[in-house]
Amino acid sequence: MDFNSLLEQLKNHPAYEKVGMVLCHQGVVRATSRDGRAVRGLRVAVDERRLEQIIEEKKALPGVVEILVQINADRELKVGDDVMGLVVAGDIRENVIAALSDTLNAIKTKATKKIEHFSE
Repeated sequence: MDFNSLLEQLKNHPAYEKVGMVLCHQGVVRATSRDGRAVRGLRVAVDERRLEQIIEEKKALPGVVEILVQINADRELKVGDDVMGLVVAGDIRENVIAALSDTLNAIKTKATKKIEHFSE
């Protein structure tokens, strides 16, 4: 993930003067699954068309200026590797926090699938 390039891209947005808050999410491969099993890595597949639809839909939320996403898809990731970077910029705290949460949840449930590789 290159958050610096995402933030620079954001600062060049034509409506950047409307931005009062930027939130970033950095998803990382953790050593345990949600059910507590040891994980050695994972692989993520992305439905690019659905991802684009989600981003466009969420950009229409109140106060949102821009949403940028990077996903390390279609490669083997190990514990500690970056999985996803998400940047949401908007006007005020309430709008940006809600948009980040909505966008993240939609991406994870509707546009991506992960396969965890468990330790023996």
